[in-house]
Amino acid sequence: MVFNVPNTLTSFRIIAVPLVVVVFYLPVDWAGPASGLLFGLAGVTDWLDGYLARRFNQTSNFGAFLDPVADKLIVSTALVILVQRDPTLLNTLIAAVIIGREITVSALREWMSELGARAHVSVSFFAKWKTTVQIFGIGFMLYQQPFFEIPIYEIGVGLMIVAAALTLWSMLDYLKAAWPIMRKQD
Repeated sequence: MVFNVPNTLTSFRIIAVPLVVVVFYLPVDWAGPASGLLFGLAGVTDWLDGYLARRFNQTSNFGAFLDPVADKLIVSTALVILVQRDPTLLNTLIAAVIIGREITVSALREWMSELGARAHVSVSFFAKWKTTVQIFGIGFMLYQQPFFEIPIYEIGVGLMIVAAALTLWSMLDYLKAAWPIMRKQD
């Protein structure tokens, strides 16, 4: 394992997963806002670790492995607790789309890597926007409470609808890029 600031930030994101869950379920009024803010802080580290790794030439194979694992762990865990708290059809569909896409794209990337074509499914523009919208949407939904009469939870749900659409779009973008190579293999 390479110890540097970017990998430490990524590790914080993994450590934040159980912290977000525990704080979310605390029997206190501030549990929602605190878990939303903690999730948001972890989301900032997603951008910051990549920026620092590139800026200071601290990229590593371990970091390249750990970063998407941390992202998927914190997002999928947050989606599960949100669906548990508010098990609506919409929330369940959003969670299924996002988690399903993550599994599909991860498997696609692994397969493409085995074929020596990993570059065809590198992170896309839509995926970066998807992640940004997800971080805000999930953070707002975890926050739950209105903020100066602003319906934070409802704004979060709206952002997650957009995130689910971007999620599908980015998945289709990856599948489209991989399709010619996939066809050659069969």
